[in-house]
Amino acid sequence: MDLKEAIREVEGFPKEGINFKDITPLLKDGKAFRNAIDAIVNNIKNKDIDIVVGPEARGFLLGAPVAYAIGAGFVPVRKPGKLPWETESYDYDLEYGEDSLEIHKDAIHPGTKVAIVDDLLATGGTTKAVIELIEKLGGEVVAVEYLIELEFLNARELLKGYAVDSVIKYND
Repeated sequence: MDLKEAIREVEGFPKEGINFKDITPLLKDGKAFRNAIDAIVNNIKNKDIDIVVGPEARGFLLGAPVAYAIGAGFVPVRKPGKLPWETESYDYDLEYGEDSLEIHKDAIHPGTKVAIVDDLLATGGTTKAVIELIEKLGGEVVAVEYLIELEFLNARELLKGYAVDSVIKYND
């Protein structure tokens, strides 16, 4: 199954000049969704993962079923003020401003083997922030998995030293 066919491209969203990759058609197609999750699971099933971390919000949609499939726990990473317990935060720069992410302080323990699962690799800034949070808590990032990668943005340069993989690749 060509999963790229299940991705809707929306020109000019969320702003002019961006060609948004909409995964909602893939999510609503049971066969495509299963194939996408299975593809990610196949990339990490033998890596002895303890925890799958999913960044807000589409990382929740993909990360939770992946965690379930491999028998690992799931930990959400959220925007500030969304988690109910004590948090660790990380501030980072975007092309158009700043952002911040949070994780529960007790979510990752030293030596925990972690896979990050998200929908899209664009510039890599959000993933780098998630890696910083995991490593700050003593976790070991053993896999970084995406449904979609925009290869032309060269985000793998920012994520050098980490095992990065993606299911669907766009070259332009």
